[in-house]
Amino acid sequence: MKNKEIDETLKNKALAGFARVPFVQLLGMEFVNISYGEAIVKLEMRDELRQPQDILHGGATASVIDTAMAFAVITCLETGEKATTIDLTVHYLRPVAEGEIVCTAKVVRAGRRILTVSAECVNAEGKLTATALSTYTKI
Repeated sequence: MKNKEIDETLKNKALAGFARVPFVQLLGMEFVNISYGEAIVKLEMRDELRQPQDILHGGATASVIDTAMAFAVITCLETGEKATTIDLTVHYLRPVAEGEIVCTAKVVRAGRRILTVSAECVNAEGKLTATALSTYTKI
């Protein structure tokens, strides 16, 4: 990825956009940071997000990943361009029973129409809990 800086206007626009997504609010995701080709989102574990084995539901993890990836992609789009997920492959590496997960998504390649994005989630101890790879298409 090119090393481009994004200005405060784009950061504020991304933060405002993040706050307007009802699903983000439903899960309780928090915006951490955004820079060119990268976004960081976190999610605090709570009882409503547990699956029957008392750990974080995989769908919640995938949602945090997809959200962080989408905001990383936004930084690579021109004004007026939009993009959507084509596919998402998640590898769950470690269960999360308490604390938070922090997801860092990075655009690996931004082509004319297709963007490839990777992500890593870590727990409160900094241990890798999930990795993911996704492609987005401009629409």
